[in-house]
Amino acid sequence: MCWPGCPRRCPHHDPRGRIRGRPSAVKVTGAAGGSPATDRPATDRVASLTGLRAVAALLIVATHAAFGTGHLDDGYLGQLYARLEVGVPVFFVLSGYLLFGPWIVAAAQGSPPPSVRRYARRRVRRIAPAYVITVLAAFAIYEFRYAGPNPGHSWLGLLKHLTLTQIYPPLYYAEMHQGLTQMWSLAVEVAFYAVLPLLAGLLLSVLCGGAWRPGRLLAALAALGAVTPLWLLLPQITDVLPPSATIWLPAHLIYFVGGMCLVVLRELDIGCRAAIALPIAVAALLVVALPIAGDVTAPDVEPWQRMLKTILYAVVAVGLLAPLVRDTGSGYARLLSARPVVWLGEISYEIFLLHVIAMEFAMAEVLRWPMFTGSMPGLFLVTTAMTVPAAWLLHRATRVPTTLN
Repeated sequence: MCWPGCPRRCPHHDPRGRIRGRPSAVKVTGAAGGSPATDRPATDRVASLTGLRAVAALLIVATHAAFGTGHLDDGYLGQLYARLEVGVPVFFVLSGYLLFGPWIVAAAQGSPPPSVRRYARRRVRRIAPAYVITVLAAFAIYEFRYAGPNPGHSWLGLLKHLTLTQIYPPLYYAEMHQGLTQMWSLAVEVAFYAVLPLLAGLLLSVLCGGAWRPGRLLAALAALGAVTPLWLLLPQITDVLPPSATIWLPAHLIYFVGGMCLVVLRELDIGCRAAIALPIAVAALLVVALPIAGDVTAPDVEPWQRMLKTILYAVVAVGLLAPLVRDTGSGYARLLSARPVVWLGEISYEIFLLHVIAMEFAMAEVLRWPMFTGSMPGLFLVTTAMTVPAAWLLHRATRVPTTLN
């Protein structure tokens, strides 16, 4: 393989400058090389992408720590704490980039598309074991522990959480378990898993006619991303959709589409340097924390503010990922590739699953702070210290071999 900063004229590159046999390519077997051996993009093993998962997970823990200690109303700083929830869009952008990749590689190379059956099996194998264990543990723990009203704690609530359908009732917040409130985003993620093969087929086989037409594909993806702002407007102009529709997949589709666009640009050898993308991402985060994007302590915001917040979140999330697509030799990529960061990234999914339960125990049993009091950094550190060992154990018990991930 070639090295970071390679002048793209080494023997590992073809005449177009692409890496021969690069990890993101679909492997083939047999003399004819006519069938894909895997539909998993090897880019999901790239260290910097794994490190970005760690950043996303810690951002989510941090924003929940700010909420639990009552610091979301601390003026601009509180607004900024709340906007750290952008970690969720970062996960969504990563999913769009990594999971759409095999379809794009196959289209660009004229190879058969990935196996949908294999794709579905790997998705289930990747998320289900750790998730089911977490849900069952949460329901068992709170059977003997009172932590306030818990309307989602019932047999019906258990069924809805196990099937990730708790976000679809009109009053979805009444269906969420005390220790599993963050799982709404996993329900959105799984909805994307379900529709991705259909989207890939429509975009590549129907719209592009089975040929590699990146311009047409990017235009279609832009239109698909526009579904999100339009969807966010619908509850304001019609009563057809329930209130919970504002957290369904269409309300977050723009993030997944952002990652899908990056895959297409990668195949076109188009990238963005960290020196350009990161300042834009940071600026978008600072702007989205301003009142113009809505007051986080208000019960509701204007529709245009919700749309602005979503668009700025997309800019932040795409801006954090874009430099890692091509500019792998940057200091930013090296930082995310550091061994401790990558290690945290490997267990980021389990950190996400367990941190809400750990945070409640940290507040009540370790720090003994009443709700909405205390130090945000203190709760963040204690929760992280409690979550990481448990996440590592859960990861070890349920981890998926690389060939199945």
